[in-house]
Amino acid sequence: MGSRLAEISGEISCVADVKAILGEGPVWVARDDALYWVDINGMKVFRLRDGDTVSWDTPMKIGSIWPREQGGFIAGTEQGLAFTHDFNRFNVFANPEEALPGNRFNDGKTDREGRFWAGTMDDSERRAAGSLYRVGVDHSVTAIDKGYRVTNGPAFSPDGCTMYESDSSLQLTYAFDLDEAGNASNRRTFIQFGKGDGYPDGMTVDAEGCLWIAFWDGWCVRRFSPAGELLLKLDTPVQRPTSVAFGGEGLETLFITSASRDLQGTDLDRQPLAGGLFAAHVGVSGIAELPFRG
Repeated sequence: MGSRLAEISGEISCVADVKAILGEGPVWVARDDALYWVDINGMKVFRLRDGDTVSWDTPMKIGSIWPREQGGFIAGTEQGLAFTHDFNRFNVFANPEEALPGNRFNDGKTDREGRFWAGTMDDSERRAAGSLYRVGVDHSVTAIDKGYRVTNGPAFSPDGCTMYESDSSLQLTYAFDLDEAGNASNRRTFIQFGKGDGYPDGMTVDAEGCLWIAFWDGWCVRRFSPAGELLLKLDTPVQRPTSVAFGGEGLETLFITSASRDLQGTDLDRQPLAGGLFAAHVGVSGIAELPFRG
């Protein structure tokens, strides 16, 4: 592992110095040959295509976006679940937490059947009021798990039978069994992290079934085997990497979003690229993600 780590650690580069406050939710959209991601607190959506970055201002906080099979995107927002075509207008179709005005949707993505999964959280990160939801292709919204303070993930094994989800505040990543109908069961601790590790944030699974997790305040991304064994640590030039996604030709590039939130003075001086989008070639490819089928 040491030689491989040395081989890839020098290849990480900033490909979009957007200085996001809370960059999150990278997703490679094959139909556009582009990477999209969000700045939750900065209320923006970004797109990187052919080396050029464009952005859109959003009318609300957007925790995640994901392409729809029929065109446009599904989004998890501070006002509920929504559809959008231009990022300027979001049409909310469900708000399962209308009675929890301090909550918002955070991370989200599709499973191997094209259902959309997204978690909620208390935006102040004080209460364990967050839940994990499954959105069916019929737009039905089902609460699957609850009691999270900061939901992050999910990610899905190549065969779709295992789902991973984190509560970042607890430094804990769970694994669930997932059946073809989207029923999650047997929640168990996949990895409990500790002092000095940072906080597990956004994640993805590669073509070998290994889990890549970005670590807030950890200055790194780590790769774990399906058994939870640490295989690789990729150091980042920023303290708060937030999420990861494979994209580019052959899905061979690992993209990493990051945050500049609450960084001041010397902390910010030593990481001028905080909030940027980074890319690295890590010697393994990703899995083509499905658009939301609803």
